[in-house]
Amino acid sequence: MAATEQGVEAVRKGEGEEEEEQVVNPWEVSAGKGGIDYDKLVDQFGCQRLDAALVDRVARLTGRQPHCFLRRGLFFAHRDFNDILDLYEKGEKFYLYTGRGPSSEALHLGHLVPFMFTKYLQEAFKVPLVIQLTDDEKFYWKDLTVEETKRLARENAKDIIACGFDVERTFIFSDFGYIGGAFYENMARVAKCVTKNKAVGIFGFSSEDHLGKYSFPPVQAVPSFPSSFPHLFAGQDQLRCLIPCAIDQDPYFRMTRDVAPRIGYQKPSLIESRFFPALQGENTKMSASDANSAIYVTDSAKEIKTKVNKYAFSGGQDSIELHRQLGANLDVDVPIKYLNFFLEDDDELEHIKKEYKEGRMLTGEVKQRLITVLSEMVARHQRARALVTEEMVDAFMAVRPLPNMFC
Repeated sequence: MAATEQGVEAVRKGEGEEEEEQVVNPWEVSAGKGGIDYDKLVDQFGCQRLDAALVDRVARLTGRQPHCFLRRGLFFAHRDFNDILDLYEKGEKFYLYTGRGPSSEALHLGHLVPFMFTKYLQEAFKVPLVIQLTDDEKFYWKDLTVEETKRLARENAKDIIACGFDVERTFIFSDFGYIGGAFYENMARVAKCVTKNKAVGIFGFSSEDHLGKYSFPPVQAVPSFPSSFPHLFAGQDQLRCLIPCAIDQDPYFRMTRDVAPRIGYQKPSLIESRFFPALQGENTKMSASDANSAIYVTDSAKEIKTKVNKYAFSGGQDSIELHRQLGANLDVDVPIKYLNFFLEDDDELEHIKKEYKEGRMLTGEVKQRLITVLSEMVARHQRARALVTEEMVDAFMAVRPLPNMFC
């Protein structure tokens, strides 16, 4: 995947040093030694930075404190989010769309981030939500059978439901189960507008890629259009859509936003997050083949403790004496990055950062606080997941109207 549209960027580090590339696309995320350069990514993708004024506006319009992901800049970029807020301020409606590619039995904490944030948006704005499970995508890209991806979609749906979504405002669907009718008609409209050369430029496809990969982008595009869900939005073809996602999904929706006006629809708006780092640091990738690269929602308290203590990359110094003198490097410290996502109390987080940076707090103390936060969070999720029945999954995935979705 070599096209610059795809997020491939060479970053020159200085004389005599080799160039390093950061690659960001829906299937690959890799960084140079300095980690992902988000400023370069925003400029390259052409999205907008999410500034404090927008965060303050969200607080004013919703009458509640913005989610910590917003307050701390973890959702940091957007496309036309201000337009959504303009509509909301005028009393107009919109809907949310996010998704999950079901390629593993259990979700890791990075998978939970968009769902935690989407739940906040649903509650704060009182709007409906569609969640796409791309079982077809994982069949195309992974060594999985159709039957296995369908099974994993239902298992992943249970973890998503356990996040606390409102069944009266939420429709979950799998591609293998739902595609057809108006949804497929919109797929055909999108596909007719995108040439092979354009698809190669955006997604980096090669002559060795099978047709399934070429055919998939319209599938992820069309949930952005309300007419893809006639049971929900009949007669509301111009209803706006807001998509919370990680920034690696941006290429899909650059394509979608280019096509939308050509087929008579509104461009979807996006609000985009930073990546959740692997335990070993931002220069490595969380991998299903390496259970120690991530914390999973199925991990026990003992497993969480072992993973954090043994594998979470530290920005602390090599000795206590040196640490007291120099303090920690918070820019590379994984426990601090994880607390930035999951420690709700802003004052406590800032206190920990200050004490750790100035050497008064040791790595072991920071890791112990993280272990407590993650153990409690994962235990809560496991209790909620245990209550999700097959009947509840059927209820969320039933094709049905949602009469109270804007209430």
